Amino acid sequence: MNKFYLLVLALAIFSCKEAPKKETITEAAEEVAAQVNLDKYPAELNKVFEAHGGLNAWKGYKTLNFEMPNEKFNELQTIDLHKRFDKISTPAYTIGYDGAEVWLLDNTGNYEGKPKFYHNLMFYFYAMPFVLSDDGIKYEEVDDLVYEGVLYPGYKISYNSGVGASSTDEYYIHYDAETFEMRWLGYTMTYFSGEPSKKINWINYNDWVKVDAVLLPKSITWHKVEEGEVKGPAKTVNFENATLSTEAKPNGFYSRPENAVIVE
Repeated sequence: MNKFYLLVLALAIFSCKEAPKKETITEAAEEVAAQVNLDKYPAELNKVFEAHGGLNAWKGYKTLNFEMPNEKFNELQTIDLHKRFDKISTPAYTIGYDGAEVWLLDNTGNYEGKPKFYHNLMFYFYAMPFVLSDDGIKYEEVDDLVYEGVLYPGYKISYNSGVGASSTDEYYIHYDAETFEMRWLGYTMTYFSGEPSKKINWINYNDWVKVDAVLLPKSITWHKVEEGEVKGPAKTVNFENATLSTEAKPNGFYSRPENAVIVE
């Protein structure tokens, strides 16, 4: 079984390379992005978005690429930020979502993961805090998260019924009270059971890098949790060679190849 996939499950969550290209937001993209209604988000959460470059900048991009180092190769993940199509490319396997079906091209016959669960999993962790501006989200202010004596204000994120693959999932975003940069993400996982969960997993976000006009994580670290209290670090996942583009990939980029199978 793919060792990275085992890592993802153990944390209870969860190739061709392109040279990085720097692109700026075009005037047309800025005009579209400027239509974002910031009033629907809590004021403090808007400050978090702004600390990371702002929703106007984020909404102007159409394609995100990033790589995740593995023992044998890097996974190259490509996402259409507007349509939420995605593709994970490696020498051993390719996973894609074309807007209707998740598909798998297994070049070695050894892939034993769950593509329907995994295809967009790391994108959501990577694209924080911006994915918490998606439609169908409800926001509720919660008590501060306390870690090593520091208080981190935050919000609970829940979803309207039917939104996403697991609308019963809950997220908790906590931020630095002075800089407003995101510091912690808490989440529950209900994908496999479909039942609400009270177990909150915690990821620390303290390693940011500028990617074009926005801040995105260079690495994220899962922490141990004992009796509901966040403890020391457990495992870090790194990201490399991230790029953002105002251009969408051509038609067919996310389409299922003839020799790929649809994942049920």
